[in-house]
Amino acid sequence: MRISDEELEVSDEEEDDSRALVVAKRFNLDDVDARENDASDQEFGALDVQPYLMDEVGLVEAALFERIHEHQLEVKEGIRSQLSTLELDLISKNQKDASAFARIDKYSEARRETDRKLDTLYQRNIAEALDDHLTAIQRDHEIKSQMEERRIRIDAEEAKRKEKAVQEERLRQERAREEAEAKRRAEEARIAALEAEKKAKEEAAKREALKTVVSSEQTNATAVNTPPNQDSQSQASKSNTTKASQSAGDIVRASASALSLEQGRLQKLRELEDQNQSLMSMSNMNLGQHTRPIGRLIRQIRGIEENVRTKASELLKIFKNPACPESITIAAFAKKAVEHCENPDNAAFASAQVIVLITSQVPYAMDLILAEFHKACIYTVPKHIAYSKAAFSSKEAYYKEQLGFKEDGGQLESVKDYLKRMEAYMRLYGALVQTETVRGIENPHGPAAGWSWLARFLNALPANSFTAVALNAFLQTAGFVLYRKYKSQFAKLLHMVSSHFLKALKTRNDPDLRPIITEIESYIQDKSFLKEPEGRRMEGKPLLSSQMPSEPEYNQYNQYNNTYRR
Repeated sequence: MRISDEELEVSDEEEDDSRALVVAKRFNLDDVDARENDASDQEFGALDVQPYLMDEVGLVEAALFERIHEHQLEVKEGIRSQLSTLELDLISKNQKDASAFARIDKYSEARRETDRKLDTLYQRNIAEALDDHLTAIQRDHEIKSQMEERRIRIDAEEAKRKEKAVQEERLRQERAREEAEAKRRAEEARIAALEAEKKAKEEAAKREALKTVVSSEQTNATAVNTPPNQDSQSQASKSNTTKASQSAGDIVRASASALSLEQGRLQKLRELEDQNQSLMSMSNMNLGQHTRPIGRLIRQIRGIEENVRTKASELLKIFKNPACPESITIAAFAKKAVEHCENPDNAAFASAQVIVLITSQVPYAMDLILAEFHKACIYTVPKHIAYSKAAFSSKEAYYKEQLGFKEDGGQLESVKDYLKRMEAYMRLYGALVQTETVRGIENPHGPAAGWSWLARFLNALPANSFTAVALNAFLQTAGFVLYRKYKSQFAKLLHMVSSHFLKALKTRNDPDLRPIITEIESYIQDKSFLKEPEGRRMEGKPLLSSQMPSEPEYNQYNQYNNTYRR
């Protein structure tokens, strides 16, 4: 019987399992052979044929037995060969594993050595980077310290330079002030000399007139012998002198006190402008840049109590700036405050309060503001200049030079535009004079000045469209306070307006005057002076009840007006 090759084939899985279970040691083939021999002997012991049976079995069975015995020997030899091969493979694998483990250990050691070197290099790089960083920080600190020291030194030098410039500017201002004072004294001396000369001439003229009277009385008896042509010539010269004086009186209509105040204020403004011009010419700095914020602050004035206080405070800070002389900023404020009233968003009452707060700290600023008012609008004096062909070269020159008409593109503005501007100036002026106190500060040009203005206006100025617009704007803003303060006396002035001024306007029979006549009549007949003007009350500042006109006062005016009407 032959064993097939399939039975002798060992699968890969069984070979792997057998390899896994084999212990790495050398087999003792002698033991295996001995055991196998013993086992085979025991296994086939029963198959041993006794010689005496050979004859009985026969040749076929003997051949079969022989073949089985050979096959068993072949199987045993094959098993021994496979075991030897497995042992050799196992030994080779163990050697390979040992070599691999040795390489792994060597690689691990090399890797650890490399890691140690890299770690050392990394720590060295970190230390160098940290050292470089600390060095850079120290260098930056040193540079910053040097820059700070340099900045401090530059600031100190700049402060010294500014202080020196301020001192020099102060010295220049003092010199300019001294020069201006010297000029003023010289001008006063010149004016005094001229006045003395004028008085001397007047006294001499009076003495001459007295001598002429005496001589005329002495020569009355011989008047018949006087040549008629000489007498007629003297009379003609006297009449011409009288006409000239009357003509001059008709051209300028104003009270003497108002003209005197106007000349004094304009003289102060001219002196300040000359002083400022001298300062700006001597200074190397651009002083005009310090006046630019003034116009911006004036344009930002609103009818709010906090806004008025804030804007006045900011303006005072500009005036006290040592980099620019106070006279320059004050002059700019006076000019821009008056010019701002032409803007549509002008808050007249709030602007007036700002002016009062400013002039309380800079008293001479009030004369400058009033001078700017007089330059912009002659009716704030109050004054009116009539047209005369003998006195003026042309009517255009009269409008432009005397009344203050503006010229644009070679053409004068229209009468309507002019009246609109005059109304704006008079509203601001009326708002100023009606302001009594602001935050406990008394207005130096308050209701008393407004009363004087109204009395001078009614006594001296004629009734025409210009003066009517000025009077109406003034009453609309200042009438409320004037009536509250002067009561029946103010009512008398309103009666004069009704009975004289409006009557004179009506006699002109000018259709263009009807709207302004109606407006003034409505103001008086409706007792609008009993109502507080719109915009007078600042937001956040309620009007006290004591400031409102009382009913008895109203009845007193009504009774007085009715009496005069009868």
